[in-house]
Amino acid sequence: MKKLKIGVSIGDINGIGPEVVIKTFSDKRLLNYCTPVIYAASKVIAYHKNIVNPDFQFYSADNVNLIKHDRVNVINVLLEKSEINLGAITAEAGNMAIKSLEAAVQDLKDKKIDALVTAPIHKKSMELAGFQHVGHTQYLAENLHGRDLMMMVTDDLRVGLVTDHIPLKEVASKLNKNLIIDKIKSMEQSLKVDFGIERPTIAVLGLNPHAGDDGLIGKEDNSVIRPAIVELKKSNNMLITGPHPADGFFGSGQYRKYDGILAMYHDQGLVPFKLLSFGAGVNFTAGLSGIRTSPDHGTAFNIAGKNEADPGSFRSAVYAAMDISRQRTAFYSDSKDSLVKKNDQYQEYDETKDEVLEIEEEAEE
Repeated sequence: MKKLKIGVSIGDINGIGPEVVIKTFSDKRLLNYCTPVIYAASKVIAYHKNIVNPDFQFYSADNVNLIKHDRVNVINVLLEKSEINLGAITAEAGNMAIKSLEAAVQDLKDKKIDALVTAPIHKKSMELAGFQHVGHTQYLAENLHGRDLMMMVTDDLRVGLVTDHIPLKEVASKLNKNLIIDKIKSMEQSLKVDFGIERPTIAVLGLNPHAGDDGLIGKEDNSVIRPAIVELKKSNNMLITGPHPADGFFGSGQYRKYDGILAMYHDQGLVPFKLLSFGAGVNFTAGLSGIRTSPDHGTAFNIAGKNEADPGSFRSAVYAAMDISRQRTAFYSDSKDSLVKKNDQYQEYDETKDEVLEIEEEAEE
């Protein structure tokens, strides 16, 4: 099994990011499967390791070409001293996070690392340092070509978002048929390429309560979302249903029947996901040329420096980055010899799935 180079952008150095990074890679068994490359500064990691684990060892290097494959590596991205002020929003922390992200993404684009795991940033600190993007996803979409889709994933639950970090009052005006079609296509392709599901089933959630209740509680479900689903079923032969009322869909356990679920806005997808993932969820930016995962939590300034942060989600993000990297490599390797692929859609499929979805659609009607 190929040993992968997993890059880590350090995120906000005043938050819990460095803590969960150090706790994760303190388990030396991970070094059997990957070579960690942390983009930060040696003094920053040394500061945090004295709080978290004084025995944590790392190797300092100026660039990724000089790393050691049997060690945790730290690439120095900022020569000047970075002041650490635990729990505070500062431009200095934002500047370190920016430099770390830029260096890591450049190495990802140059294929010097196999995947990137991003520790949490604080958007205000990034803004103070001059960052011109809302968050990681927008920056990555600009620098790694493709159709980006924010997905939250665990072993058996994958939730994607049509809109992500925008105010709730703007969601309805942002939705249109072409956007929804684009996000559904991105999800289906990722389920095939990154998760190895040959013929994925996808559920699309409605926007309004009761999915609009036939237009009584909003028109978008019937005028925007449903036409997108119908078009893809006809033109691409996708296994897709909806729009589903979000509350009943999760409350009744229907989510267990699908390989992927597409939500219309941030909290519609993330609230049930985080309730069901029990702190092991991973944020994955699908549809891009490079692989990026992150934990499903933020900077948690309230516990920064207290050595109380749970590294479970960050550890899961590292595992996911490795799994997706290997699966993507296997997919493209297998596709070279595939005889059943045409226009990026598989022609052979499981008819049983079609029958199940037809029964569910009849029940909805």
